[in-house]
Amino acid sequence: MQRTFLKVLAIALLMSLSAYGQSLGDVARENRANAAANASGPAPTVITNKDLPKDPNADPSASDEQPPVAAPGGKKASHPAADQHTAQQQRVAEQWRKQIVAQQDKIAELQARIDQINASLHPADRSAQFEGPSSRYQAQQSQHVAEMQIQLDGQKRKLSEMQEEARRAGMHTTVYDP
Repeated sequence: MQRTFLKVLAIALLMSLSAYGQSLGDVARENRANAAANASGPAPTVITNKDLPKDPNADPSASDEQPPVAAPGGKKASHPAADQHTAQQQRVAEQWRKQIVAQQDKIAELQARIDQINASLHPADRSAQFEGPSSRYQAQQSQHVAEMQIQLDGQKRKLSEMQEEARRAGMHTTVYDP
């Protein structure tokens, strides 16, 4: 009785396995159909062997394929991934440019402050015989100007490093030297 039961169980198990056995191609088609039905955005472009030319060295004018569609403005339409890459490059270039311009603004502001303090310390009508500071306040301001000059030199060095990094990153001259 036990043997019969095992035989029936084995046959039922084998039959159920053969009924569910799908080929890999069937599973792929089913997944592709499900993905197409569930897609919420634009469908990705799939390039198959059918889309590729038979002879890659052949003259493109001799083929019977359609030429690329021209976009408005006379430029050829490009691949969406290339457009996305170009947009990303533009965002990166804009970030570099903003950082460099901000650094240049810091330098200009610091230089203006130094010039203003120097102008207050050394008026134009003062005679040349008095070279040193005449009061404790002027001595402090001179020390402050010297510290600011060191800070200005550091900011200039930082700017040149930023410009060199942008150049190494492949940015255009208009980005790292606006």
